[in-house]
Amino acid sequence: GYRVFQEQKVGFQDWVTGCKWQKDTGSKEFIMEYLQELGYIGLFIGSFLAATVIPFSAEILLIGMLVAGGDPLITFLTATSGNSLGSLTSYGMGYLGRWEWIEKWFHVSREKLERQKSRIDRYGPLLAMLCWLPFIGDVFAIGLGFYKLNFFKCFTFIVLGKALRFGVWVVLYVLYGQSFIDFIMQYI
Repeated sequence: GYRVFQEQKVGFQDWVTGCKWQKDTGSKEFIMEYLQELGYIGLFIGSFLAATVIPFSAEILLIGMLVAGGDPLITFLTATSGNSLGSLTSYGMGYLGRWEWIEKWFHVSREKLERQKSRIDRYGPLLAMLCWLPFIGDVFAIGLGFYKLNFFKCFTFIVLGKALRFGVWVVLYVLYGQSFIDFIMQYI
């Protein structure tokens, strides 16, 4: 697992620089490098922001931290808590119901949120398990708050969904190490 990368001295910056999406996005690279310098605090902040207003991948940060030699359990807990709090922030923005904030910071229109009403009515807080999905997850979190679904149930399912998501990534990394990295590098 991660000890291989410690011995090879492969760093987070090498990992981020090697990602295909980085080749065209200097500002994202700067953000990723800055967050990496902050260690676990950077992972927490990046995971939080990835679930709210900044469109980048928390998985890249998670794998980068593991590649740089981060402890799998601490990395998992840090990414899960940051990303969960990010979704809960989206829930809170929805709960407040201030459209100018929702549209400005989350780029979610009233029409888009109203289209999700039937799913929210049908699945209720269980929908919170899907808040990790790109693009639509933010809409779900905002909608759950906007329609005032039970906070504690939503909180539980948001954390469960995020934990399952990051848990899969960490387990695959720990089990397969470099083979897993080589595989995912083909797609990012």
